[in-house]
Order: sequence, then structure tokens, then C-alpha cells
Amino acid sequence: MFGEHHDIPHEFPEYKEAIEKLYHSDEEFQRIYQEYHALDEEILKIEQNVEATSDPYAEELKKKRVHLKDQIYSALRAAA
Repeated sequence: MFGEHHDIPHEFPEYKEAIEKLYHSDEEFQRIYQEYHALDEEILKIEQNVEATSDPYAEELKKKRVHLKDQIYSALRAAA
């Protein structure tokens, strides 16, 4: 939703253990997870009008977040 965090544990509660395991054992997963979290924070600031930006830039960030979320989900499914 608009103006909310979309953190990975909240998005995939059924994969809580896999998230924890992969975060501590897989450097690529950790990198993607951290990049996702940073994008989520930036998008939240934009949505809450803390940071001003253009609409196309905000949409590009959201698309990138979705792509990272897809990568995270694929890694979680493979680990489960």
C-alpha cells in the first residue's frame, strides 16, 4: 500500500526461517535483501513527501523494488 513499508519478513511471513538462514549464509541474497530494503526506505520517503522527486523516477524505483522482490522470492522458494 501507499506510504507503508514493504519489508520482506512482512511480505513473506511463511518464509521467516528461510529469510534468516539465507541472509546469514548467502552473500548474494544479503546484497539483494539490503538493496531492496534501501529502495523501500527511499520509496517510503517519497510517498510521505519527505523527499521530492519526479513521478517517472518514483515509478522506476518501484519497478526496481518489484524486480528485487521477485529475485528474493525465487531464492526463498529454492531454499525451502
